[in-house]
Amino acid sequence: MKTGMRLVRSAWLLLAAAAIALPLLGDGAQAQTPAQTWPQRPVKFVLPFGAGSATDVAARLMTDKLQAKWGQPVVIENRPGADGLLAINAFLQANDDHTLLYSSSASFMAHPYTLDKLTYNFERDMTPIARVTDTVLTANVPASSPHKTLNEFVAAVRAQPGKFNVTGAPGVPDFTLDYFIKTQGLNVAKIPFKNIVEAATALAGNQIDFLITSAAIVQPLVSADKIRILAVTSRDRASFAPDIPTVHELGFGGLAVETTAGLYGPKDMPLALRERIARDVIDVVSDKTVADRLLATGQIVRAGGPAELAETIKEQSERTALIAKELGLKPKN
Repeated sequence: MKTGMRLVRSAWLLLAAAAIALPLLGDGAQAQTPAQTWPQRPVKFVLPFGAGSATDVAARLMTDKLQAKWGQPVVIENRPGADGLLAINAFLQANDDHTLLYSSSASFMAHPYTLDKLTYNFERDMTPIARVTDTVLTANVPASSPHKTLNEFVAAVRAQPGKFNVTGAPGVPDFTLDYFIKTQGLNVAKIPFKNIVEAATALAGNQIDFLITSAAIVQPLVSADKIRILAVTSRDRASFAPDIPTVHELGFGGLAVETTAGLYGPKDMPLALRERIARDVIDVVSDKTVADRLLATGQIVRAGGPAELAETIKEQSERTALIAKELGLKPKN
């Protein structure tokens, strides 16, 4: 009987100890937040442009260092086409905090005004993580073009209406090109390209006459003396090409356009996790070797966290809305 009582008492003591231990274990488990445990598997960056684009160059420069920090592979998936929608839809369908969208703001800023049916809502579906770079955009002609300046090119277009073919990188650059054409009263043919790298090749081969795109796209062909840069579309001259004037200096402010490359997560991604990822990204792109290589491709490091990226997108959205108003466009969605 006494032995039985001792066994019962021992069982109760074990249960009591377990009852005390479980909350303590629970506290320890709760301390392991998503920000601490992420990533638990390979991370995918979905890009709306093809290999060789500014975003692609930056993503590949970041990959090795981010893999070392995260202890997981970082895979780049290029999904060019449909004005950025192929990449955006792939990102949305994944709805996974290990599948991130790395995109220039040019890929989606004009969508509310240019697409009849929008398959996503930016504020609802895309959560800002990190601002990475500002992309320097350039106005370009074939190296064989007789036009040495933007003023000369515009004068030639006015003198020969309907003769010239022009192209803008999908999204905001193309949207801004429309605005420039209208405000300058130019008569040109717009030629669309699924892949902006193909547009640069076409420009170098004299198949088109004028192209607005990122410096990263045209730089190899500029170095090969196949493309000539007439101007940069930013407010300030680019440090990597200080002799090239801005569109503002030349009196063509209507062609001004700036875009920002940033990293986005799915809806409801915790702020703490986004801030943790942003810190790692900022650390990587702030490394002088990486920053210098980005600058050489026409990308200026302007790193920031979720709040900074959100504010930048707000500013660029307001600029896009002004252009849309001038073009007589209203949001369709």
